[in-house]
Amino acid sequence: MEQRKLLVTGATGKTGVHTVRNLIDDGHAVRAFVHSDDARSDALRKLGAEIVVGDLLDHDAVIRAMDGVSGAYLCYPVRPNLIQVTAYFADAARRAGLDVVVNMSQISAREDSKSHAARNHWIAERVLDWSGAPTVHIRPTFFSEWLRFPWVRDPMLKQGKITLPYGNGRHAPISGEDQARVIAALLTKPAAHVGKIYRLCGARELDQREIAEVVGNFLDRTIVYSPSSIEQYREHLGTYGLPEFIIQHFVEVAIDYQNGIFAGTNDVIENVTGTAPQPLEAFLAANRDAFIV
Repeated sequence: MEQRKLLVTGATGKTGVHTVRNLIDDGHAVRAFVHSDDARSDALRKLGAEIVVGDLLDHDAVIRAMDGVSGAYLCYPVRPNLIQVTAYFADAARRAGLDVVVNMSQISAREDSKSHAARNHWIAERVLDWSGAPTVHIRPTFFSEWLRFPWVRDPMLKQGKITLPYGNGRHAPISGEDQARVIAALLTKPAAHVGKIYRLCGARELDQREIAEVVGNFLDRTIVYSPSSIEQYREHLGTYGLPEFIIQHFVEVAIDYQNGIFAGTNDVIENVTGTAPQPLEAFLAANRDAFIV
């Protein structure tokens, strides 16, 4: 395979760190765009990545980061300025003549979403499309890592229950590691994928009661799904000091979840990478320390 030089943003995050590792393992050169030079970025440096410290809201920094690369992965957290970031990124990609941008969107991205963040993702997709930058959009369902977030993990481990307002909705949890394999494959062999939107799903669709059972079996204790109301959920999220923008997003996608927006499975991961995604049980085993009190 021809060696490529590729830019990975969000390089210390849930998908970025695995994307960097996969690309380097396959012999490609990686420029890792990070917000600060710390222990996490130093770990990437030790893998062989070139570390660039910057802010995606700095247009000049993004232009410099793309100099000499042929493809880039755009990943930005749930914050209000996604569209501005995307516009800067699209402009820089055009200037640099990239042959692919892999854009991390989300499964709930759509024109009429009530979540401000999800609607911004839909607009951000259109900005990239309008720019003419050759783009692949990925729309994952809920990450398996969702179970590690304190507002989910704390009640689960301390009280033996999953307390979410998800009703009877279902999804197929997907790990950041499996998504990274897709991202790396799209960056290294983009020709057949540019212009497409891929929904990314995990190995098996589960509802919250089934997820509770899987986690309980793993921990050898009883875990139950104890549905909360939307109002209780909003109050619970507020105790973790989350910004209102994030709380509004989580509340609205909870309603989306009830309405089946996150449901479904497909074979995209296996088709793109040649390997099926890992089941939730494998994710728990690989992240055992996060679930042991």
